[in-house]
Amino acid sequence: MNRRIIAEADGGSRGNPGPAAYGALIRDAESGEVLAERGEAIGAATNNVAEYRGLIGALELAVEHAPDATVEVRMDSKLVIEQMAGRWKIKSPELRALAEQARRLVPDDVVWTWTPRADNRAADALVNAALDDLAAGGSGVVGAQAPTPPERPAEASAPASAKPGTNPLIGWRGRLHGEPTTIVLLRHGVTESTVRKLFCGSGGTDPGLTDEGHAQAERAAAWIASHHRVDAVVSSPLLRTQETARHVADLIGADIEVEPGFAEAAFGAWDGHTFAEIMERWPTELQHWLGSTAVAPPSGEAFDAVDARVARARDRVVEQYPGRTVVVASHVTPIKMLVRQALDAPMPVIYKMELAPASITTIQWWPDGTPSLRTFSHVPD
Repeated sequence: MNRRIIAEADGGSRGNPGPAAYGALIRDAESGEVLAERGEAIGAATNNVAEYRGLIGALELAVEHAPDATVEVRMDSKLVIEQMAGRWKIKSPELRALAEQARRLVPDDVVWTWTPRADNRAADALVNAALDDLAAGGSGVVGAQAPTPPERPAEASAPASAKPGTNPLIGWRGRLHGEPTTIVLLRHGVTESTVRKLFCGSGGTDPGLTDEGHAQAERAAAWIASHHRVDAVVSSPLLRTQETARHVADLIGADIEVEPGFAEAAFGAWDGHTFAEIMERWPTELQHWLGSTAVAPPSGEAFDAVDARVARARDRVVEQYPGRTVVVASHVTPIKMLVRQALDAPMPVIYKMELAPASITTIQWWPDGTPSLRTFSHVPD
């Protein structure tokens, strides 16, 4: 009976693209003993490239240390597993080349297994160790093949402004600052109200997505799954966001959590009307509403109130999923509020943002409360 081994791999990028590394190890399938492991920084790359490099690294370890063994590959990247298993197409030329390199190392009867991120911690730890070593001035290589670093003279203590937890330069933050919580904000796809440019908030009509809206959400979900390792999917309680979130949840095999704090603003008497109709029927009320975010539409909700409840919802997500990645399906107003909060901008800035349907806006919140706006209103092809 041939020996059975499990090859575990992961990859990650601090920036996507940004400084990247992979982690790879092989273990005996019966005893669970780690036979060999390696983590290595690979320069600037995307998460997907780093994950493929992790796969190649794990297969190289299998060839070197257990050339006659039967191999099961376990990764938390659904993209890599499904593409290598032949169930998903590989559109990126760069990933296609890496997949071909991996196939040349694949033994007969390999088993491809997707595993939850929580079960792939050993490979993930090698990724972070390699990036931390690189950030500290090392080689960026850890594990069995890591070189012994030369001794370095003691350095003077860093000034307080450069110590962990006080670095305000987002692009230069390392793991010493902890892991940021990544919130991938997904605006819902189009509805009939979107097409007709109607005010459509909480407490009024609750339309679902059109066929075009579903197609938009499907494209956005595919993009998110290929660029992020999603740990949870959260939605506002409205139908159009839950239908949008469903495309992401079904793709990654997750449940949808409903968070009322991410619902659209309540537009009260204006719900179902166009801007021109409101300007004609409620000219004074509209003027006051546009003049102050503390003013609500008749029987509606002021933007200041929306901002406060969105901040509370954000805090609940960050507290519940520290250092993880969460997709939040929401609406124009809540997403604008979160961007405003991330930039510490005055409230009137919300009138200068435009969010496309099914667009993706990504914000990270670090453990010390520092936010980082990564993408804004990106619409996947």
